[in-house]
Amino acid sequence: MPEFTDQLGSVISIPRNPERIISLVPSITEFLYALGMGERVVGITKFCIYPEIWFQTKTRIGGTKTPDFDKIKALSPDLIIGNKEENQEEDITRLRELAPVYMSDVNSIEDMYEMILDLATILGEAVEGPRWVEQWKTYLNRNSHKGQGKKALYVIWKDPIMLVGKNTYIDSYLTAIGYENCVKEARYPLWSENVAYNPEVVLLSTEPYPFKETDFEYFKTLFPNAEVALISGEECSWYGVRNVI
Repeated sequence: MPEFTDQLGSVISIPRNPERIISLVPSITEFLYALGMGERVVGITKFCIYPEIWFQTKTRIGGTKTPDFDKIKALSPDLIIGNKEENQEEDITRLRELAPVYMSDVNSIEDMYEMILDLATILGEAVEGPRWVEQWKTYLNRNSHKGQGKKALYVIWKDPIMLVGKNTYIDSYLTAIGYENCVKEARYPLWSENVAYNPEVVLLSTEPYPFKETDFEYFKTLFPNAEVALISGEECSWYGVRNVI
């Protein structure tokens, strides 16, 4: 069987053009649909809401962090696709006993491009990978001034307040569309009263925490000199094809 190296550096043997694929990552599920995988995808998570027709008809194998191993085994997959951030290491270790597992690790726009090209090649659609990458480059070029250079504080959770920092796909995306991230710490630090973020705009993400306009007043009291706005969590965190379909 052909060997591939995933984004965690693991060398995995995967059947040529795998026919029974399980996706443990919502944004990758949507990408598989865009690649025309059709009946080749046999299982998805309960959070894989796109495309809607797959959400309604495909076998759901639990959540991203609560996979149903019995259901997965019964589907006899020949490829499972996971993600370092979305899935738990101990679950992936168990799943490797059932089938080859390609692990993605997307912390930047460039990581996303690599993942797109990898999966397109693994799935026998190598010519499609560069096409999707070019669509992304066109999209980002068209939206490169959306943030107008504003210093932004991107909030993903409340109670406690959790922010988006460096070494994340969201930070890379914000930079690509013209924002400057106020958070210099890595990953997802908690907000601290002792840090002078000084944002010009506070971006409240619609996911994973469902911020609404009713939260504006609260954050306006915390950052009285900043604009407070809702921003689509799907736009900023769904790597794959969400923004370019």
